[in-house]
Amino acid sequence: MPFYETVFIARQDLTDGQVKDLTKGFEDILKKEGGKVTKTEQWGLRTLAYRINKSRKGHYTLIESDAPGSAIIELERNLRLNEDIMRYMTIKLDELSDGPSVVMGGGKNNDDDDKNSKKEAA
Repeated sequence: MPFYETVFIARQDLTDGQVKDLTKGFEDILKKEGGKVTKTEQWGLRTLAYRINKSRKGHYTLIESDAPGSAIIELERNLRLNEDIMRYMTIKLDELSDGPSVVMGGGKNNDDDDKNSKKEAA
C-alpha cells in the first residue's frame, strides 16, 4: 500500500483534549478502511502565515499512514465536512520517515554542515 502524510489545522479555540479526540477519530477512519497509522504528531498551537476564517492561530497535527487510496478519500471527506478543521493537506510519500518530523526537532542538524563548509574553505 502507498504511504501518505496528512497535516491538518484545527481551530484555535479547541482544547488539546478535543484535538486529540479529533485525531483519534481520523485514525479510526483510516484503520476502518484498511489502513495503518504509523506516526501521529501534535505540533501544538502555532501562528498561521495569514488569517484563516478570522483566526490567527491553529492546532497543527500530522498523521503518517500506510493506507489504500479509498481510505485517504474517506479521511479527506471527513476532514472537509468537520467544522473544527480549517485546512488540511495530504501528500503521497515514497517511504515513511524515521524519527520525529523536522517541526518536532528531527531532521538534519545544519550547524554541522556550516562547520564542515568553513573547514573546507580554509
